[in-house]
Amino acid sequence: MSLLFSPASLGPLKLQNRLVMAPLTRSRAIGNVPNALMAQYYAQRASAGLIITEGTSPSPNGLGYARIPGIFSTAQVDGWRRVTEAVHAGGAKMFLQMMHCGRITHPLNLPAGARTVAPSAVAAAGEMWTDAEGMKPHPVPAAMTEADLKAAIAEFAQGAKNAVAAGFDGVELHSANGYLLEQFLRPNSNIRTDRYGGAIENRARFVLEVVEAVAAAIGKDRTGIRLSPFGVFNDMPVYPAMEADYAYLAGELDKRAIAYIHLVDHSPMGAPPVPAAIKATFRATFKRTLILSGGYDAARAEADLAAGKCDLVAFGRPILANPDLVARYKSGAALNAPDMSTFYTPGPKGYTDYPALAAQTTT
Repeated sequence: MSLLFSPASLGPLKLQNRLVMAPLTRSRAIGNVPNALMAQYYAQRASAGLIITEGTSPSPNGLGYARIPGIFSTAQVDGWRRVTEAVHAGGAKMFLQMMHCGRITHPLNLPAGARTVAPSAVAAAGEMWTDAEGMKPHPVPAAMTEADLKAAIAEFAQGAKNAVAAGFDGVELHSANGYLLEQFLRPNSNIRTDRYGGAIENRARFVLEVVEAVAAAIGKDRTGIRLSPFGVFNDMPVYPAMEADYAYLAGELDKRAIAYIHLVDHSPMGAPPVPAAIKATFRATFKRTLILSGGYDAARAEADLAAGKCDLVAFGRPILANPDLVARYKSGAALNAPDMSTFYTPGPKGYTDYPALAAQTTT
């Protein structure tokens, strides 16, 4: 049996294989509440070892994009519970990715009373889709006060508790792709002069406090984090000290003994490649599970697992378009091509209608 399809452990969890469904924003949560269509979508992909959900906000303030789900209301918890039940019935374990978008938002995408907040009052370059008025420039966010920081940490902790109540096996903190946690890490979006800004020890403080609060709320073995060193999405340019900063973060996360680090390399989508030295640093420094993702196919995943570069491998677009990706990789079958025009549109088209192998062979 190949390593990719062999069982694995994630803390106390037993995974049916080492193939992970990466978090993929799909914008199907009408009213920001998970629904039956989403339960069907995730259940179709439950042959993976681990499914990590699309980015899900712990706070009304964090709902950056149109139609993304939350984990802060009773209706959201109830909706997610139907999803986890369907996924667990298919054999996969499931983590909720908590994503607070911070400055990557627009007021038209936020509910009444919510605010656009970030480390500093620095707007991100670029625009945001709104269902109400189309594309809009990112607004200038409000710089978070220490009271705002404490409130946000509490929201992450409560969101984690809500996730466990909804049946999730754990949570992944989204500290990548230019969202709130990474906004604190990066010096272009964090120009604070207090104990949360300046040196990396300060810029990493909020991230580590969120990690600690979530681990205290639900346990270290239920807590993971996603990082994107050298990722440039959402106005996160590369800077000279990046490699050293992320090496520091690897050590601090190892001290906190959380379940996993999920390291994403966005170079297949045009970002600078993550140097092999950084991946090796994380592998050597962080003693628990390491997940790698970014442009993998089955052969490359198998090679990196065999070389000991990681413990699990996450797949994005391949599993988006191939609900039975595990079976296809095992058999060497051809893959469905993803339809990018339907990545973020409401409804089942390009979401739950990708054919599985059995369906194809009977037509």
